[in-house]
Amino acid sequence: RYLLPLLSCAVMLLGLGNVEAQQNGSLTVKFVYDNYAFSPGFETNWGFACVVEGTEKTILFDTGQKGDLLLENFKKMGLDPQSPKIVVLSHNHGDHTGGLTAFLAKNHDVSVYLPASFPKEFVRKVEAAGAKVVLVTEPVEICKNVFLTGEMGGAIKEHGLILDTGGGLVLITGCAHPGIVAMTKRAKEHLKKDVAMVFGGFHLGQLSETEAKAGADQLKDLGVR
Repeated sequence: RYLLPLLSCAVMLLGLGNVEAQQNGSLTVKFVYDNYAFSPGFETNWGFACVVEGTEKTILFDTGQKGDLLLENFKKMGLDPQSPKIVVLSHNHGDHTGGLTAFLAKNHDVSVYLPASFPKEFVRKVEAAGAKVVLVTEPVEICKNVFLTGEMGGAIKEHGLILDTGGGLVLITGCAHPGIVAMTKRAKEHLKKDVAMVFGGFHLGQLSETEAKAGADQLKDLGVR
């Protein structure tokens, strides 16, 4: 188990994290797909997926690259694929969308939220599997106190997931291709609240140490703790 108290720094590992929410008791984020494992026995691979519990509807955010691996980690964590009622895909890259087909074969009774720029053929396949597709352009509330940033970015379009915990916003990103600072600003401006915690993929690998530090300083200036 990986315990993640609100406002602490998060490390993306296969395991479990608790995020305290003032109005809902406890939100739980379970990392079911990643290239690092915290708990022994989980299968790792390049990509990302997490399950958010404790919200009005359970949410699967991204689906990793390989569906069989995603479902195996669901099983090892004691998760029922029927539990999620919402699926959010952050952006159209295979290491975030590849597990969707296998997941929908187990549970197609879901609404799948996609950036509006997703290819039409992808949308048709999701609908053919029996799921409802919701194309996202602007910020939107997808269930009580849970929002999407709206589609952002240039060549690579992406949206992030925002949890309004009552003790501050929590922003989850797949890769943050539009820039983690820009996505944090969008969340803060839309809900007019500080983003207390940010975690997920940031795509900072090509930045210099100076550039990365400048980005961290900007996040702190925005209220991220």
